[in-house]
Amino acid sequence: MSSLLRGDEMCLAQLFLQSGSAYDCINELGELGLVEFRDLNPTVSAFQRKHVNEIKKCEEMERILGYLLREIKKTDISLPEGDVNPVAPLPKHVISIMDQLQRLELELGEVTRNKEKLQKNMLELTEYTHMLRITRNFVQKTTEREHLQAQYEEFPFLEKDPNMDCKGYFISGLIQRTKIEAFERMLWRVCKGYTILSYAEVEEYLGDPDTGEPVKSVVFLISYWGDQIGQKVKKICDCYHCHLYPYPSNNEERNDVVEGLRTRIQDLHTVLHRTEDYLRQVLIKASESIYTWVIQVKKMKAIYYILNQCSFDVTNKCLIAEVWCPVNDIPTLRRALEDGSRRSGATVPSFVNRIPTNETPPTLIRTNKFTSGFQNIVDAYGVGSYREVNPVSG
Repeated sequence: MSSLLRGDEMCLAQLFLQSGSAYDCINELGELGLVEFRDLNPTVSAFQRKHVNEIKKCEEMERILGYLLREIKKTDISLPEGDVNPVAPLPKHVISIMDQLQRLELELGEVTRNKEKLQKNMLELTEYTHMLRITRNFVQKTTEREHLQAQYEEFPFLEKDPNMDCKGYFISGLIQRTKIEAFERMLWRVCKGYTILSYAEVEEYLGDPDTGEPVKSVVFLISYWGDQIGQKVKKICDCYHCHLYPYPSNNEERNDVVEGLRTRIQDLHTVLHRTEDYLRQVLIKASESIYTWVIQVKKMKAIYYILNQCSFDVTNKCLIAEVWCPVNDIPTLRRALEDGSRRSGATVPSFVNRIPTNETPPTLIRTNKFTSGFQNIVDAYGVGSYREVNPVSG
């Protein structure tokens, strides 16, 4: 037959925790999940509480663990399966965990930065290779330049003019396909036609060296005369985020550059593969302990959060905490305090006293793995009053 009243009978209890064993006692209570703590320092801000520095360390470790988890998932490394429930680490072991995490973060950060630099360098060399291949078809520009130089020779007074630079220059590079039309119009308007622009679209998608995202690019070659025009052209290229690369002066130099690029790209492929293998080894090593560290840090942070809710007695040697606890679990609560005191090696045991109160206790309805789902549905509509009449009793 069901009970007439719903929920367990609750009582308010006062815990007296010795300073040296408070951490272990709270840890034991947290593993059991028997009590609900009350905040005895409601007027004290979070930044003025005693264990604020310890909580900051836990948050720093959580930040590092979050970074490690993101990198592990990014490389598709499978995390170990199975239930992991380690106990909270002792305060003296926190430094070693912090050191391990910081070393992992530093090592992983250095390897990741090196990998990103190698990938960016690889993309730049790939762009340069495509630029040299495509601009080989722009040979008519050389003919036009020679034709213009021949025209200047027919007017020798132009060569004597110090304000007239008759030497032709080239600027070459790549630009996103969506920007080429606006880029061409801007060149025409700013340079007033004193430039010749040739461009052709790259057939395949190329990775952007700045973002790594695949984009459709256009190779361009700009011929201009005069330093002032050249400065304007370079500023326009900067505004449109063009990737500029040196343009060889002749075919022999072009062939040498292409051969050098081919060798560098092969070397970069080898170094990049080795870097990725080493990065994967570091992440696999971290993945073996990542869940254990996550749970340990969460438990440790929760313990210090509860300790911040406790108050000190007049001697500052004992912490006082107030908890709501089921009456039937008071003996279990006492045993947990004894286990925590014994684990810490305290000479004076911690103890619990019931205190009378007129406040309404919180509602506790015990569930198991089967009934917890149904109770969560009921709680979604509202939590029942403390010790209300059970409608299914009888």
